[in-house]
Amino acid sequence: MGAEAKTQIEEQAPEFTPMPWSIGEIRAAIPARLFERKNSTSLYYLARDLVLALVAWELATWIEPVTDMLRKAYPGHETAIKLTDAVAWLTYWWFQGLIFTGLWVVGHECGHGAFSASRTLCDAIGFIVHSVLWTPYFSWRYVHHRHHANHASMERDEVYVPKTRSDLGIPEGDKESIDWSEHFGDTPIYILGMLIGQQVLAFPAYMFYNVSGQKSYPKWTNHFNPNAVYFKPEQRNGVIASNIGILAMIYASKVAISTYGTWSYMKYYFIPWLLVNHWFTMITYLHHTDAELPHYRSTQWNFQRGAAATVDRDFLGWQGRFFLHDVAHYHVCHHFFPQMPHYHGEEATKYLKEFIGEHYHRSSDYIFPALWRTYNECQFVEDKGDVLFYKNMKGEYAFKNRAGAKARADSPLW
Repeated sequence: MGAEAKTQIEEQAPEFTPMPWSIGEIRAAIPARLFERKNSTSLYYLARDLVLALVAWELATWIEPVTDMLRKAYPGHETAIKLTDAVAWLTYWWFQGLIFTGLWVVGHECGHGAFSASRTLCDAIGFIVHSVLWTPYFSWRYVHHRHHANHASMERDEVYVPKTRSDLGIPEGDKESIDWSEHFGDTPIYILGMLIGQQVLAFPAYMFYNVSGQKSYPKWTNHFNPNAVYFKPEQRNGVIASNIGILAMIYASKVAISTYGTWSYMKYYFIPWLLVNHWFTMITYLHHTDAELPHYRSTQWNFQRGAAATVDRDFLGWQGRFFLHDVAHYHVCHHFFPQMPHYHGEEATKYLKEFIGEHYHRSSDYIFPALWRTYNECQFVEDKGDVLFYKNMKGEYAFKNRAGAKARADSPLW
């Protein structure tokens, strides 16, 4: 198969051997106690987040009165007062955005059944928390489960499915003869604009238009249509209930704007929610997109290989650990065992890493440079081959350039 491999994948493809163990063997390496879900512990984290959100909200209500007091006390210092006011609001938005994101993570845990062994309790809390944060809970849960069940499968994964050479209309042949700027743009400003657009619009675009999802789905596939290809007939009522939750939020927002004004609604709620949208878009993108992570076509894919095709990241240091419930720090373990509660993730990851060895991925890179690098490196995969790695904006494998992996064109996996 070596000669055939050279015609399917360029000779610079990185050396890689997929994971050989079964999911049962991997699960057996994790102590059973770490799969235990405790209602008291999960409810503590929910209560903590709610209290933090209320405290942050209350403190924010003091920003304008204090600013007015400073204006009266120091009438000649308007510039300094405006700067103080801006810093106060930016501080509120930053921390409230993180707190809201932590609440969204609690809803995500409910969707997986990691919050509690009671499906009723999970769904009740998850529905409320996610609806308040503009996420259709049951619809998201159904599709997200499909993502977990098929992660890193080119044919069946539900999100962050790599574009192929043919998707982008890139001709085959010598990469030096291709005008790469025609396909990706060639200026940092253009690339930055595209990246910002991704961070701001990716989640609603995925919800409404299946952007970054399976390309084989019909046009206009979305999370709000009970008849969408995502959903089974028995899930119809859940999708409708999710839509009712979103409609309730539209009504509540209308009442809030009528009562308190548009700017107050924006300051206290909508801007922090925009940051939620950014944070979990960034988190999920960086978990599932990296030059070192393989994607598989059907002949090589299985659940555990797909689960290992994620990367843990040191996300915002202590703030990521405290406010985001370690969702970024121990995401690999979550993909292997999505019903494991987040508060066991750190310990379970130690056992997982020891067992799967080099198949465990972790990055301690600063997240914003990592986001920029990943967006530039991970552009497309080839149309041929069963184990695929991203290529960058010049048609080169970024894996070998960054990780120093040896090239081996005659691997039987290609």
